[in-house]
Amino acid sequence: MINPNYPKKHVDIYTDGACKGNPGPGGYGSILVYMSTEKRISKGYFSTTNNRMELRAAITALEALTEKCSVTLYSDSKYLIDGMTKGWAKKWKANNWIKSDRKKALNIDLWEKMLTLDSVHDIEYVWVKGHNGHEYNEQCDRMAVEAAENPTEEDVIIQI
Repeated sequence: MINPNYPKKHVDIYTDGACKGNPGPGGYGSILVYMSTEKRISKGYFSTTNNRMELRAAITALEALTEKCSVTLYSDSKYLIDGMTKGWAKKWKANNWIKSDRKKALNIDLWEKMLTLDSVHDIEYVWVKGHNGHEYNEQCDRMAVEAAENPTEEDVIIQI
């Protein structure tokens, strides 16, 4: 059981997704930084979308945490950042996954996971401009591109 009086660890998470075509082969890269320790995670998929890879990058990194943490999550994906900070994902879920334009939301399976992880950890979402010299964003981009070029898994795209 987590002791509520014990200070939470702070972890910085950097993420990026890439796709060769949309849909097409894709991959993600994530870097978790806790104090002076870094953990890198990446994976490639045979056929997916860029938005799915952006979400998977964040989800996989958050799932790697073994306890409740304070997290600053950096991403160049407006889809991910706005979906969480502007409450879009919560609104879509509350509206049976129908967006304000009355169309069905995409990537429901991954948004469900993001919302669950968001309720576990204390997450601050920070948008960074992609391909703008941000060291960790550039590293995540390289990891994601390499993973997309060497896919190992199928991505099950579930639309309910």
